[in-house]
Amino acid sequence: MNEFLLLLGVALVALLTLVLLWRMRALARRVEQMPQSLLATLEEKHREMLKDMHDGLARQGDRLGGSFNESAERLRGTLGEELKQTRDTLHALRLSLTQDLGQSREAMAQKLADTTQALTAKVEERLEQISGKVSERLDEGFKKTNETFISVIQRLATIDEAQKKIEGLTGSVVSLQELLGDKRSRGAFGEVQLEALVRNVMPPSAFEMQYTLSNGNRADCVLKLPDPTGLVAVDSKFPLENYHKMFDSEANAADRALAQKAFKLDVRRHVDAIAGKYIIPNETSDGAVMFVPAEAVFAEIHAYHSDVVDYAIGKRVWIVSPTTLMAVLNTARAVLKDVETRKQVHVIQEALVRLGADFRRFDERMKKLADHIRLAHQDAEDVQTSSRKISQQFSRIEAAEIEQVEKIEEKEPEDP
Repeated sequence: MNEFLLLLGVALVALLTLVLLWRMRALARRVEQMPQSLLATLEEKHREMLKDMHDGLARQGDRLGGSFNESAERLRGTLGEELKQTRDTLHALRLSLTQDLGQSREAMAQKLADTTQALTAKVEERLEQISGKVSERLDEGFKKTNETFISVIQRLATIDEAQKKIEGLTGSVVSLQELLGDKRSRGAFGEVQLEALVRNVMPPSAFEMQYTLSNGNRADCVLKLPDPTGLVAVDSKFPLENYHKMFDSEANAADRALAQKAFKLDVRRHVDAIAGKYIIPNETSDGAVMFVPAEAVFAEIHAYHSDVVDYAIGKRVWIVSPTTLMAVLNTARAVLKDVETRKQVHVIQEALVRLGADFRRFDERMKKLADHIRLAHQDAEDVQTSSRKISQQFSRIEAAEIEQVEKIEEKEPEDP
């Protein structure tokens, strides 16, 4: 209320000031229109009026200052009272909040204690489960480790046995190397391997070992193939000495080069010997086979010495290894089988003719049997019809229907 009055007073002072200013401007316009004497009179009156107005304004300012001071004092008192009430309210609110926080803290502490207890119980339970699983896993791990250890021991025992066998095999390899170091032994080894391959594939009548030709030379093996191929001589050659020198790590490059030339010359000499001894016109085929009993030597010849291979082909000598000889022998066996099959074609035709006649007789007898079965089935149906009628008559007789039975017998035709 005091603030409103103060504002109202200020507004009135402002309004009065505006009115006075407006009056002064109006008077100023009139003064400008009046004569000089009037102007002096008016100016004096104007000074008096301004003085009166200044005094009034001062008095009004003093009154307004006093009213403003009173209002400020009243406002200060009111604000102090309200601030005191606010402090009291805040103090009461603080006490209430303190009590509520204490209660909430106790409740939270209790809840936290309960939660901690529950979590502890769950953690302990989980730890027990994990401990049990860990124990199971450890048991399984120990079991698997034990099994693995036993398996390792068994494998070690197997490795020991294999080591012993390898040592024995090493001794055998050393013995084989010593054996192959001699030319005669190498020749015998090649002949034995050749005979084993041929006997495993070819029939006994299709080959002969150590066959003597008309020129007095003896081939290691002769394949007896049908015309126009005829006899095919197979001779075993084993150029091993210079082959080993070619790959000797202790030898220098010049020695290895010399060994390579000597190896090629060895192969050429073997080709010339086979072409000169085992290819006889009108007795053998126009080619012969040179059997190399080592795949490594055969691979060396065909991979790095094509000139030697071309030379052998020019001499009509075919160089083979155990693997390629198997292919040649299988092809020869297929040819022999085809020839034998052609020889037996008329026998097969006669057998097929007899089989056709037997099948025709079987078909006729099958038809007769089907007719007999059909007639027997019809007879069985007739017998069943007669049996059903007899059974019906017995039933009627048992029911004392004798007269009806007699009438029925007169009306019914005889059974066929």
